[in-house]
Amino acid sequence: MREELVVRAMRGDREAFTSIARDSADRCYALAYRILRDPHRAQDAAQQALIGAWRDLPTLREPERFDAWLAKLVVNACYAEARGERRWTSKVRLIPLEPPSEPDIARSVAARDELEHAFRQLTPEQRAVVVMHHHLGYPLTEIAVTLGIPEGTARSRLHYAVRQLRAALDEPTAALVTSEEQPA
Repeated sequence: MREELVVRAMRGDREAFTSIARDSADRCYALAYRILRDPHRAQDAAQQALIGAWRDLPTLREPERFDAWLAKLVVNACYAEARGERRWTSKVRLIPLEPPSEPDIARSVAARDELEHAFRQLTPEQRAVVVMHHHLGYPLTEIAVTLGIPEGTARSRLHYAVRQLRAALDEPTAALVTSEEQPA
């Protein structure tokens, strides 16, 4: 049924495209948000991708691959949004405390913030591959096809992104150890 809607939309049927867009909007936004980490930019990217989908739908060769094609449009819209992104960073240094006797919610929030900060340091291209692989569960071959890049490039982007995330997450710990070891 979805493929039939796509074919109808390819022929200019606005109602068919509206139905497809309504079904796809949340997935587009979720993908864009995971890449951009900004709700307003993610909305803009998802909207631009859907507008582009309507405009370029007649050029789609394989209606059964609509979802992968739309994901590529979302990723490209995220790249465009990221190019206009202002860079800002915040530096937070955690002060080590005695280990709590019960689960420390503040520590888990701090860890999540560190991960978020590290994720923002990745390029949009790296974020796209990380999100598609780890959040959406796409295999590298599917990511390569969706993004229109060689599989080796997808593998390389994922490798360097994970390596950069690990280094960024290990960095605060190293800074804390160094500052603790220095005499007062």
